Amino acid sequence: MDVFKLDPAASDRIGEDSALRARGPLTQVDILGVQAWAVSNPQVLKDLLTDKRVSKDPRQHYAEFESVAARWPLAIWIVVQNMFTAYGGDHRKLRRLVAPAFSARRTEQMIPVIRDIADELLDAMQERARRGETVDVRAQFAHKLPIQVIFRLMGLAPEWEARLAGPVHNVFATTLPEEEQRANYQNLAQLLSEFVAEKRERPGDDLTGDLITASDEGTQLSGQQLVDTLILVISAGFETTVGLITNALRNLLTHPDELRRVQQGPAEGWDAVVEETLRRDAPVAFLPLRYAVEDIDIAGVRIGKGEAILAAYSATGRDATAHERADEFDVGRSDKAHLAFGHGVHFCIGAPLARAEGHIGLSAFFDRFPDARLADGGAGLAPMESIISNSPRELPVDLLPSVERSKAEALA
Repeated sequence: MDVFKLDPAASDRIGEDSALRARGPLTQVDILGVQAWAVSNPQVLKDLLTDKRVSKDPRQHYAEFESVAARWPLAIWIVVQNMFTAYGGDHRKLRRLVAPAFSARRTEQMIPVIRDIADELLDAMQERARRGETVDVRAQFAHKLPIQVIFRLMGLAPEWEARLAGPVHNVFATTLPEEEQRANYQNLAQLLSEFVAEKRERPGDDLTGDLITASDEGTQLSGQQLVDTLILVISAGFETTVGLITNALRNLLTHPDELRRVQQGPAEGWDAVVEETLRRDAPVAFLPLRYAVEDIDIAGVRIGKGEAILAAYSATGRDATAHERADEFDVGRSDKAHLAFGHGVHFCIGAPLARAEGHIGLSAFFDRFPDARLADGGAGLAPMESIISNSPRELPVDLLPSVERSKAEALA
């Protein structure tokens, strides 16, 4: 079978995922000039994600690491030195350092913070809506909420948002040339190195302070690992939650019956929206890369030792062998199982926080704007140009009904 070339602009995510599933549980793909085994069947992917013969450490287990790291536009995803690219004991050590920031206790403490941030953002959006403006809720809400939450966790002052938002976003862009991506990584690393220096002078009770302490002890975290861990925390804790909230808003605004069902039901209905969105529209479509430590025979194919493996998360969510009416958005379905946060030892450490942000953000949004409507009926929503990210690039919404807008304009 020929190698399937992934579209860097993601012009038809649903169609591409369907084509992958039609080729079998796993198939060889080309991701910006690198070959990998894309796994689109949820059970096969779960098996591989828990298989000790599968590693995330390219320096140890990727046969083509040196050549790919030197030329690949997505090299940042394999050259960083943090728990994302660690294996075995190294991974356990690094994960233990970050885990306290995402504990159940810390997440619970963040809930009033998330509510306050959401209310401030909604206040600003309401003022714009009263002036008759259509609001891009991705940019003004789904983007701003998670970045401000993760900044609070990291101890980043608000002025860092403008400096970091662009470079973090570019980590997920897959249409940039290799030299621009490499320069972006260097820029991001430099910015976070400056931030670490700033935090050394003015330490605080936050995740960054904990990591600096571990780094200064010298035996747990190198300076490179410290910066690369901050890159992981800010990118994984920010961009993916942006996609979750954006996709959930789009799903509810294009399925008014489902929205009414949640609005009229118990508060837990927002949790159902989050899980069904993660299943149907995983915010991360593909996550590079994993590697076979030895030959692996699975689902009728052999993954050779040192070959790359690509988790196709958005494709697994709509697999008809796992879910009836898999393409439909149904908050009442009994089985919303998904792999959007990964599986096994690399399961997303920030999943509880992302779920809390989704629940709080969605319920607050529709409490404030129960009659919100997609502008122009949602026609022409362009996707993020990314093999990795999976959500619309913009989500223009009319937040207030036309009658209420007219009254507000008359009073202005």
